Amino acid sequence: MDRARLADFLRSRRQALQPEDVGLPRGRRRRTDGLRREEVAVLSDMSADYYSRLEQQRGPHPSEQMLAALARGLRLSLEERDHLFRLAGHATPRRVPRTDHIEPGMMRIFDGLEDAAAQVVNHVGETLTQTRLSKALIGDESAHTGPARSLHYRWFTDPATRSIYPEDDHPIHSRLIAANLHRVYTRDGTDSRAAAIVDALLAESPEFAAIWREHPVTGSYCPPKRVLHPQLGLLELHCQTLHDPDQSQMLVVYTATPGSESYEKLQLLSVIGAGLE
Repeated sequence: MDRARLADFLRSRRQALQPEDVGLPRGRRRRTDGLRREEVAVLSDMSADYYSRLEQQRGPHPSEQMLAALARGLRLSLEERDHLFRLAGHATPRRVPRTDHIEPGMMRIFDGLEDAAAQVVNHVGETLTQTRLSKALIGDESAHTGPARSLHYRWFTDPATRSIYPEDDHPIHSRLIAANLHRVYTRDGTDSRAAAIVDALLAESPEFAAIWREHPVTGSYCPPKRVLHPQLGLLELHCQTLHDPDQSQMLVVYTATPGSESYEKLQLLSVIGAGLE
């Protein structure tokens, strides 16, 4: 691990980012070139003290998970991410077309949706990042670990995952999720992350196995959704998506028809969401 060069690299990338690049207000009294350390820490989901110690060459040896979070927070390209890993003494992540690294372009779009219910999801249903309103609406889906990182896996194995959707909608959700896994499995093959999830679900979920035997196929779109929020009740939402074909990731944004009851509830949630999570 090259502490000096790692610290210098982090500092240079932090100073190259402007608040506007990550959806933050500049403010009138900003004197720092680029972002502040505490801002990078928030963007990277780590403590300000931890990040500061890395820049001061006295921090711990960062794990691969921490480095991936830093790469995301600093909006690094894949090449810059690989350089960061090498400086920290880790092997670079395997380069495949489908990865959890969110490209800067997608992150810039995501940053502009700070006040919307938005999230970035990968090809196996793992939420990579969420806005505050998205977490208040459907919960923090990026907090799960292991197989449960995938919504597809949780849907068929954890009844609590279904609790935010009306029971009448469960069958269509089940079929859409199984169809998405079927599409990715067919594309990626038997030695893939999708295959591992499929194998687990075939062993654990009779419902999934029954749908799987039918070879489910459906279009790759996000239909309207009904969400049962524990405090606000039913919200009827539209779902817009933006696909990143190079990364097999999707930006998902939930909206409501202006003037509708669901629109008013979504507006209310954006104001008091932190207290309702």
